[in-house]
Amino acid sequence: MVPAWRKSFNENFTKEQYEAFITELHSGHPGAIEFRVAETPILADLAFKQKIINACESIVDRILAPDFLQLTERSIPSSERVPNESPIAHMIAFDFGICENEKKELEPQLIEMQGFPTLFGFQVYYPEVLRKHFNIPENYSQYLGNYTKETYLSDLKSLILGPYEPEEVILLEIKPHEQKTRIDFYCTQTYIGIQPVCITELEQEGKLLYYQNNGKRIQVKRIYNRIIFDDLNAQKSQLGSFVDITQVLDVEWIPHPNWFYRISKFTLPFIQHPYVPPTLFLNELKEFPTNLEQYVLKPLFSFAGQGVVIDVTPADIQAIKDPENWILQKKVQYAEVIPTPDIPAKAEIRIMYIWKDEWARPKPAINLARLSKGKMIGVRYNKDKEWVGGSVCFFER
Repeated sequence: MVPAWRKSFNENFTKEQYEAFITELHSGHPGAIEFRVAETPILADLAFKQKIINACESIVDRILAPDFLQLTERSIPSSERVPNESPIAHMIAFDFGICENEKKELEPQLIEMQGFPTLFGFQVYYPEVLRKHFNIPENYSQYLGNYTKETYLSDLKSLILGPYEPEEVILLEIKPHEQKTRIDFYCTQTYIGIQPVCITELEQEGKLLYYQNNGKRIQVKRIYNRIIFDDLNAQKSQLGSFVDITQVLDVEWIPHPNWFYRISKFTLPFIQHPYVPPTLFLNELKEFPTNLEQYVLKPLFSFAGQGVVIDVTPADIQAIKDPENWILQKKVQYAEVIPTPDIPAKAEIRIMYIWKDEWARPKPAINLARLSKGKMIGVRYNKDKEWVGGSVCFFER
């Protein structure tokens, strides 16, 4: 996307350079990075940066609209609704594909969004190591807005901790030390000081929660939540007993679990923007589009691409028994935007927002990127390929 830099990067790239980078990246927390890290970052110029931020800000406007809470009430499954919902979504992620329009111009197209935290810690650490091994122009940064490493970590820390001490706040997950994203938990622990805790390790006494920290029993005042109910329900039978987090508990959530549903695939039909593909709830479909092959079918309540139907047929739609829980979304044309030694790679960029209680609206803070040569972005579509995997976008300042 910055042709002169890309040409120079590719011409000077060596496998030895990449291996040295990967070795150092793994040295911070050996064995904690299971996912593939791509050979290259992305660089995006100011024009593309303005397009992607414009789209995000338009969606934020919709989230701030007075009717948003009422519109998204149905998105929260009754069995997974957690009490004491916060009035705002403290963390939001917007996923955009880098696409080509009809004029062959590059533009972002929204793929998905989440009112849920993602790699807010790892994306500080990883680009720093990458800069040591590759030539990244000084006027390009993974941080958005006016953020620097210091100001970003300051806001992230105060957002997650609030008025509490680090030992009174936990990062809650299911078997955190077995998760593929556990490197982010360890980076968060380094930067913020909070421990990753498994839901099975929580102890309940009335409405209070406790956990063991170096032999001390400590009350949990706030939870940095990384639990997804879809994952929790799938693993219930192997977990044994654990605290039911849908009951009334004397604890704060960052972000509150209900926002995972409110800001999600469910929200897409309510947004109209040139960089948001037309989307509708399947139960509102009056007739099949004549160009059905140009749509993708997605279940509302799943994650990590599970259940998505890429090549949709009328039979696929007719087979669905709960159409109110599915969306039909116009496909986007990913650009083969990253030249590599064999075939070009496609890419997605995730823009990550943070939102403190005292702010009128959330702020763009940091990002991650993913490179793919398969039908979809994701590990299962990129096996045995190179120049694919986790990455970052350095945006022009």
